Amino acid sequence: MDARIKPFEDKMQKAYDFLSTDLGAIRAGRANPHVLDKIKVDYYGTPTPIQQVGNITVPEPRMIQIAPWEKSLIKEIEKAIMASDVGITPSNDGSLIRLVFPELTEERRKELVKDVKKRGEESKVAVRNIRRDGNDAVKKLAKEDVSEDEIKELENDLQKLTDKYIKDIDKLVEEKSKEILTV
Repeated sequence: MDARIKPFEDKMQKAYDFLSTDLGAIRAGRANPHVLDKIKVDYYGTPTPIQQVGNITVPEPRMIQIAPWEKSLIKEIEKAIMASDVGITPSNDGSLIRLVFPELTEERRKELVKDVKKRGEESKVAVRNIRRDGNDAVKKLAKEDVSEDEIKELENDLQKLTDKYIKDIDKLVEEKSKEILTV
């Protein structure tokens, strides 16, 4: 891979990684601890990721259990979950917090799949925009005494990268859609 194309490949990888993280936070009827990734708990005045204030486990397919390191954090963790967009009301027994995921309706599953596909399209647009920026940068090289063949080669490399990332995004969207539609 030509060093002049590497920055564009890095940007495409970041777009893919962002989508992957984004889709990981969508709950598909099954308990997935990643839905808690963006939640911060007020830990003695400092916003702290929920994973750093307790032990998160999935004892059953539709339940997440949080065992805080300190019992005093239970109220703070509950407050953070309620304020987040997880959409599940936590319950606690004084030492553990449980999040029970309800079964998704068919209609809700279809809405989620539409959302997943929309996010996938947005990522593909981002990758194509990166390709466009890359092609613009390659065209500017023509002024710097770079041969036409070399420019064509760089443009082909950019296109191959774009195709690869578009395919990867499609695969990611397909897998997430299948996961959501699986009852």
